[in-house]
Amino acid sequence: MSKVAYYAGEDFKNETLVKEGVTLVDFFATWCGPCQMLGPVLDDLSQEVDYKVVKVDVDQARDLAAEFGVRSVPTMVVFKNGEVVDQMIGFLTKDEINQKVSVYK
Repeated sequence: MSKVAYYAGEDFKNETLVKEGVTLVDFFATWCGPCQMLGPVLDDLSQEVDYKVVKVDVDQARDLAAEFGVRSVPTMVVFKNGEVVDQMIGFLTKDEINQKVSVYK
């Protein structure tokens, strides 16, 4: 079962920006082909790692997408202790994602 959380608005800020540790946030759109391919990858990843994986639908949370400079989807943003530390754009494999995020643990 996936451990991916879905957030928008204040829930996102409360659960991501005030948390200690590392959080991977996937900004996606339901109509985006690469986003649909990335979904199962993140579901699998969320079960194997000790950092939080969160998804934000850019069509339902346009303000969040704009706040974090999301101009294309999928965009994954890495937070550490509430601060943005990295960003990845486009489809990546589970290993590629984990390798980039693990640097910040």
